[in-house]
Amino acid sequence: MIASTILRADVLVIGGGMAAAWAAIAAAQAGASVVMADKGAVGTSGVTATGGPGHWWVSPDPALRREAIERQEAKALGLGDPEWMARIIDLTWRHLPDIAPFYPFGSDGSGGRYVQGVRGPEYMRALRSLASAAGVTILDHHPAIELLADADGAIVGARGIALDSEDVWDVRAPTTLMATGGCAFRSGLLGSHGNTGDGLLMAAEAGADLSGMEFGPSWSLSPAWSSTRTLPYFAARFFDDAGRELDIPPPKAGHAHLQALGRAMQRGPVLADLSDAPKALPGVLRSIQPLTLAAFERRGIDLWRERFPVRLFGEGTIRGTGGLRVIDDECRTSVPGLFAAGDAATRELVAGASSGGGAVNAAWALSSGRIAGLAAARQAAVSRRPAAITARGLGRVGLRPRRAPQPLELAALAQAVGSAVHGYDQAFQRDKAGLARSAATVDAHWRGLADHARAGGRALVELRAQAAMTATARWSLAAALARGESRGLHVREDAPATDPAKAHRLLVGGLDRVWTRADHPVTQGVAA
Repeated sequence: MIASTILRADVLVIGGGMAAAWAAIAAAQAGASVVMADKGAVGTSGVTATGGPGHWWVSPDPALRREAIERQEAKALGLGDPEWMARIIDLTWRHLPDIAPFYPFGSDGSGGRYVQGVRGPEYMRALRSLASAAGVTILDHHPAIELLADADGAIVGARGIALDSEDVWDVRAPTTLMATGGCAFRSGLLGSHGNTGDGLLMAAEAGADLSGMEFGPSWSLSPAWSSTRTLPYFAARFFDDAGRELDIPPPKAGHAHLQALGRAMQRGPVLADLSDAPKALPGVLRSIQPLTLAAFERRGIDLWRERFPVRLFGEGTIRGTGGLRVIDDECRTSVPGLFAAGDAATRELVAGASSGGGAVNAAWALSSGRIAGLAAARQAAVSRRPAAITARGLGRVGLRPRRAPQPLELAALAQAVGSAVHGYDQAFQRDKAGLARSAATVDAHWRGLADHARAGGRALVELRAQAAMTATARWSLAAALARGESRGLHVREDAPATDPAKAHRLLVGGLDRVWTRADHPVTQGVAA
């Protein structure tokens, strides 16, 4: 692809969600020139804009922070880092209030502001306004397609497609920050259609590795006809279509709760009943997750009095913990010039083997964005300006096929990949044989893509999304096969115990041939 538009900046941020915005803001406030290229529109795209995220919010009292970190360490099951936890708590406490000029915080009921819980649509609009005020150049509907590297292999920007004109663009920058979010494999999860693992694929093509990809079977319970949010369902009872109440463990049971729901849904429709919900819940829901109510109101269903069918929407690496490996305390990846933040990076540092849920993940997005943005700006300040750099594109699938291009059935491919990752029988009954079958299926689709896929313009954007989902599925399944135990989100029916000898992170990478290896044993602490 030959670019018709070439821009230059100190820092290129790829993505448009919460982490990307905080990264761009931090880099710009540090004096860097910043370009932010988003697949959608900054302020509206991604899962944050459709929800009501809370943040891990702990006052500076040392005892309270120590207690919060100890609780989170226990949930991390040996894979977290308490010093990283302390960092994100502190950065979140200090910087979430920065949006106040553009966001109307509510009252905490005691004369102060309620800060930690924000309304997603207004939060993302506030971040866009804050980024614009800091001087960030925002490129909406400009999906990145491939990273660019110099002769030494360092990343010097990216190339992509402008969706309105289908022109090719290049942004040249001495530092690039990947904040493209997680991958939900087109499960239908609200706000996740653009979360297809694009950043993971681009980084892997540059040689980056990933970590925590086995910790991915996470789900959102929603009405069967529309993904919303999960807040109300802690108060639900469940019935089959004959009116018999189902024996479903409570949500706090974690995997057992979801597994029981999944197995019941394999037998037939499952209906939720919220008639016993706490009286305060309707008001809370309308305040912080209004889109949840809209799905019922459009259908004329009284959420609090009528039973309604539900299903599970896979959340993949959005609420899982896997992503690009972070190699230092400034969120660098293993590729020179490339940083990672938010859901595009592994969250094992703060979540370990368990989901970071909404609060920890939101705090990680904010803080890792700021950490990476500042580090990228500092590195750019001492780097040679990229004006004279000759860059080569690193993209492969969809751009540079190994054999003659051929048409592919992308719809069938997407269905097969989604089923391999999120099918109830696969996700809730993981064992060696089933994982191996799924991996073989996805590997075959990858070979077809790598051999024959090629497109241009908007078709290339979609083709790359399909390739990214397929690659992400391969890494997730390979990691799940390699971790022969049950730990946190990763539950193996053929290895139900947690093995103390496996309290280490598991790295995965590769394109034509996927590899896995144990990372060094987790050692607590990072540089200050």
